[in-house]
Amino acid sequence: MVVDNKNSLLFKADRALDDIRPFLKVDGGNVEVVEITEKMVLRVRWMGNCQSCSMSAMTMKAGIEQTVRNQLPEIISVEAIK
Repeated sequence: MVVDNKNSLLFKADRALDDIRPFLKVDGGNVEVVEITEKMVLRVRWMGNCQSCSMSAMTMKAGIEQTVRNQLPEIISVEAIK
């Protein structure tokens, strides 16, 4: 069942982001999991101050994507959507 697998991956991705959320919250931001595409791209949405932060691209690559891919190697990449 692919749906169950995706739901499980969504849950695991959300838990992986818990490792980085405290750092985002210090600056008044957060991130939420939106979906995992068929190509195994995790889509997230910036929240709070992260929506307009000039450092969000660096945070995405050096923090979020690295954290998620270390815990979930099946995720190919992470991208932010509006």
